[in-house]
Amino acid sequence: MTLFSSSSGTPEESGWKRSETIIVVSGLPRSGTSMMMRMLEAGEQELLIDGVRTADEDNPNGYYEFELVKQLIKGNTKWLSEAQGKAIKIVSALLTYLPSDYHYKVLFMTRKIDEVLTSQRKMMARHGKSDTISDAEMARLLHKHVKQVKIWLNRHPNIELLEIDYNAIIANPEPTIRQINRFLNDALNERMMLSAIEPGLYRNRR
Repeated sequence: MTLFSSSSGTPEESGWKRSETIIVVSGLPRSGTSMMMRMLEAGEQELLIDGVRTADEDNPNGYYEFELVKQLIKGNTKWLSEAQGKAIKIVSALLTYLPSDYHYKVLFMTRKIDEVLTSQRKMMARHGKSDTISDAEMARLLHKHVKQVKIWLNRHPNIELLEIDYNAIIANPEPTIRQINRFLNDALNERMMLSAIEPGLYRNRR
């Protein structure tokens, strides 16, 4: 199968069809991945989700997850054929388990690390969990992880990467929405994507 990179023309010119491409929404937990899935859904992009994990106080609009994604780490990738032509949420820690025989367009959410940490700590506390790692050390580990994942993504010619700044899209969403639509071959309803953003849910800031 022909591989595609951003420097070799359109996916169709390189042997890929839009219906074969898997759109991956990724990033650290609590970086805005669920919001991005909601935006894609509003923009009329088909999603691969199962609704097993339901909405709660941490994600009032739902998590937009697909349980079999967790099987990537065990080498179970058969279900990925169902994701072709659709968008699926895959946490950043699982990206390196993606097989090379598919074409992926990755929307990678980035967010201020202190906000990510605040959100993660609150979520853990609500579930009665805690850890002994300091914020400074956790921030260092998360920065290192994100850097390593991006290096891995950029080394693979079957993967296209678009980084999405969560804070920027909350402050001024239109330019980023246009950029996302171009990245996804102008197939989305930008007006409806804009309507899916709820600034009121931007709660964990410092």
